Amino acid sequence: MTLWNHNNKKQQMPRVAVIGTGTMGTAMALRLLDAGMSVDVWSRHAASMMPLVAAGASAYDEASGAVKQADVVITMLPTAEITTDVMIGGEVLGAMPPKSVWAQMATIGAEATEHLAIQTRTRRPGVTFVDAPVSGSRVPAETGQLLILASGPERAASALEPVFGVLGRATLWLGPAGAGSRMKLVLNTWLAFQTEGAAEAAALADRLGVPTTSLFAALRDNPLASPYALSKLTKMVEHDFEADFALDWALKDLDLVATDAGTDAAPVATAIAERWRGLVRNGSSGLDVSAARNGLGPKSPADPSARRPAWIAADQESAKHRHSATAAS
Repeated sequence: MTLWNHNNKKQQMPRVAVIGTGTMGTAMALRLLDAGMSVDVWSRHAASMMPLVAAGASAYDEASGAVKQADVVITMLPTAEITTDVMIGGEVLGAMPPKSVWAQMATIGAEATEHLAIQTRTRRPGVTFVDAPVSGSRVPAETGQLLILASGPERAASALEPVFGVLGRATLWLGPAGAGSRMKLVLNTWLAFQTEGAAEAAALADRLGVPTTSLFAALRDNPLASPYALSKLTKMVEHDFEADFALDWALKDLDLVATDAGTDAAPVATAIAERWRGLVRNGSSGLDVSAARNGLGPKSPADPSARRPAWIAADQESAKHRHSATAAS
């Protein structure tokens, strides 16, 4: 295992193709454009590419056209099935230049990832496949603060450093392709527990008449409360469900845990998935994962006086500076 803390050294800029310009793909493509890279994009939804074209990207009608000049191809498609259909069924892998690198950065599960690695070695032995899902949602993607969970051939590391250095605060190299995806499922299960914990704590506080201001005061400097859990609790209290990380995708990741590890390894995760599945079916689809607060009884009205305490924003800013200092060291 190797940890890279990116230090922004001057390096030759690769040409990058981003396949899939949803929330994360768009944020990543904008980061690469801001760094001065040539970026080609393709999406199943043409409208999502328009802001990227305005920022300087080149958009293509066919995914195969977007990758023809790429040194690095990033896929950020929703599922393993769609990724396979586009990259293998659509002959996009076949259109990639020799010696290019395919960085599969979406969360599609370990089993599917290992299958794609085999497909790449078989069909295009000159292309290097790297499994590189990310830990972080929209805001970390926009600010280059993702943790990249990379796995695959070591020869790809130098080619990917300029790209990963723009997208992430650090890259953790974990071994053969598939190791990154396994780590991602572990981390996303942890996040699901924190999200559900925040949701149930918020519901319990409402039910017991505990004021929001008192709850936040009790959580300040409390080791029970991670920055992530506090940020989700804040969104729940403010009734702010604008998606940083959609509940649908969090549910998809919990289903991947059950597929790749079995339900007996994480029974609580399975129970959370079933509750969230009901929420998605009943009006919470497309909302942020903080919508996990729904379905747990009546919510207190949003109270402007009880919104995010200043110390939460200050702590989050301090944490961001600590990450930047670590990356520069």
